[in-house]
Amino acid sequence: MSPDDTPAREASEARAIALVDRYLAVRRRTEALAKPLSPEDQGAQSMPDASPVKWHRAHTAWFFETFLLTPFLPGYRVFDPAFAYLFNSYYEAVGPRQPRPLRGLITRPSADEVGAYRAHVDAAMVRLLTTTPTAEVIERLDLGLAHEEQHQELILMDLLHLFAQSPLQPAYRDAPPPERPVAGAARYLAFEGGLVAIGDEGPGFAFDNERPRHKVYLEPYRLADRLVTNGEWLAFIEDGGYRRADLWLSDGWTAVNEQAWDAPLYWRREEGGAWSVMTLSGRLPVDPHAPVGHVSYYEAAAFAAWCGRRLPTEAEWEAAVTASEGQGLRQASDEAWQWTASPYVAYPGFKPGAGALGEYNGKFMINQMVLRGGAAESPPGHTRLSYRNFFHPAQRWAFTGVRLADDASTSDRETLQASTFLDDALVGLTAARKTLPAKYFYDAEGSRLFEAICDLPEYYPTRTETALLRRIAPEIAARVMEGAALVEFGSGASTKTRLLLDAMPQLGVYVPIDISKSALDEASEALRRDYPGLIVAPLVDDFTRAVRLPAAARGRPVTGFFPGSTIGNFAPPEAEDFLRGAHELLGDGAMFVVGVDIAKSPDVLVPAYDDAQGVTAAFNKNVLARINAELGGDFDLDAFDHRAVWNAEESRMEMHLVSRVDQTAHLAGREIRFEAGETIHTENSYKYTPEMFVDLARRAGWKVAARWISDSPSFGVFALAG
Repeated sequence: MSPDDTPAREASEARAIALVDRYLAVRRRTEALAKPLSPEDQGAQSMPDASPVKWHRAHTAWFFETFLLTPFLPGYRVFDPAFAYLFNSYYEAVGPRQPRPLRGLITRPSADEVGAYRAHVDAAMVRLLTTTPTAEVIERLDLGLAHEEQHQELILMDLLHLFAQSPLQPAYRDAPPPERPVAGAARYLAFEGGLVAIGDEGPGFAFDNERPRHKVYLEPYRLADRLVTNGEWLAFIEDGGYRRADLWLSDGWTAVNEQAWDAPLYWRREEGGAWSVMTLSGRLPVDPHAPVGHVSYYEAAAFAAWCGRRLPTEAEWEAAVTASEGQGLRQASDEAWQWTASPYVAYPGFKPGAGALGEYNGKFMINQMVLRGGAAESPPGHTRLSYRNFFHPAQRWAFTGVRLADDASTSDRETLQASTFLDDALVGLTAARKTLPAKYFYDAEGSRLFEAICDLPEYYPTRTETALLRRIAPEIAARVMEGAALVEFGSGASTKTRLLLDAMPQLGVYVPIDISKSALDEASEALRRDYPGLIVAPLVDDFTRAVRLPAAARGRPVTGFFPGSTIGNFAPPEAEDFLRGAHELLGDGAMFVVGVDIAKSPDVLVPAYDDAQGVTAAFNKNVLARINAELGGDFDLDAFDHRAVWNAEESRMEMHLVSRVDQTAHLAGREIRFEAGETIHTENSYKYTPEMFVDLARRAGWKVAARWISDSPSFGVFALAG
């Protein structure tokens, strides 16, 4: 070899070393997974779908021996000809094999002999990879390593099922699962859909079922930003989810009854009623904040129906996680494989490869459902956004979980876009008369400030309404049926709600609706703690646009609750539209309890919206603080004053932010100019006479079943009947 050949030789050696290192790293991980296990652990088979760990170790060696060493390494000596029968999985073109349900009967070779088999194959593979392997060898190597990584996850799946059958409930690992923070209510991210491309586009390895890349048309949709939790699944169980045929697909209902499902696989109800779950760390209490696992497609679909949602298609899932808007999706590939509503079929243009390796995926494209993402137990770097996992819809021993989806029509998409904080802020702040919607007051800090306002001596509405509700709560409760759902619009901290909850032990479900996820999470957690027998089913949504109640509330008598004179934040035509929409949401026969501030003297009204301590001013300015923190604005809060005025002609209190000087703020690349004295109109609070509100309710399709008016300062609570 001449000196000029040295760089090429060194590059070839470096490539060979890299191939060998990559190969051995995967093979060592398999052995590391098996190392804590006894020979008895490795030889047992707990069910027909599972395989012994020893078999997995041998089969993955057989794959390299059969598809790389025998055809490509001259002089290779097969370790044991009998292994071709023992450790073939499903390759018909290769020959007969041990039936899958009987793999546990393969007591010989021993686990140690399988180790020797693997060492024999590894030594030969090192020789093959250091002899200038061809492109076909590299292609098969990539497939073989991905195949072994699949079996690494299968080892843990099958082992967990095996250990779960043992009366000792042994732990595979000592480390407990990570402690989970409170999950909070799921947020639904909107995606426009349209014509999207899915499937692998390279470069790099992908299974043949991920190709070819192709286009799919999607209607607008929404996807939950996190997986369904154990706590949410517990609510499904407690609401009779496993006993309600109306939630289940026909085959799923058959499976529920034939297999006596009443909870996810590995769950067990302990003495005292608490649930435990078998994990690779042994049997542990069910963590309500962890993602639910080991549920079948049938269970996932039933849970989605119970929630009034659905499962995403695999195209929706892939389009979402690859979109810029999908950056808010959590737990995409590091917790549990996520069931989709898509059957496992070939992509347009798919053609299986020739020979035995063509059997790898194509022959299974029937009677199975696709899962996307990845699991905590998936090998590092194994999955891709285009990865298509698949299982039969009744199977539960895989590391499976659930992410919910929802539909959005084209008009919904426009509404969703128009209702975003940024869009609303830009529209309002660039108008000739600047405005900001009052609904954006209420993040966690805004809710805290409003609670402080309610305690101020000047602010009579909360004090007066609370006293009135405390007095009339038994009368309201007498109109509420057993097992009913209470739906609160704009719930905030749900403080006044407790007056009704305390008076309504017959209540089955409480549905707080609020645009602020943080405020809703905090209030829901507190209510679950204080009312353990009550199902709390929060809905993060703009309560003026909510179109569907959570499934936990459907099929029950419904009472709506809209306290705090918030109805006054709407102009009368908007209030009428809101009441009409609430009627549609709550349904025929519902009752709607609405708080209404009664018109009175400005001497009482103005101080209530401009207190001496400046709390209302801070509340008003909080909308600018949110714009700065959440939208990247640069508004100077100290350059604005709070102003509250009584508009007698419109019968409303108005809140404004007044620019103290000429100034310019910036938002999303836009300049927002203010002249000194120019205002941002942030809130209206309309005040009604009782007769005015009765007329308003009737125009919206409600009848006034009862009304209660407090002493001065007067406040009204109206019970509307649908």
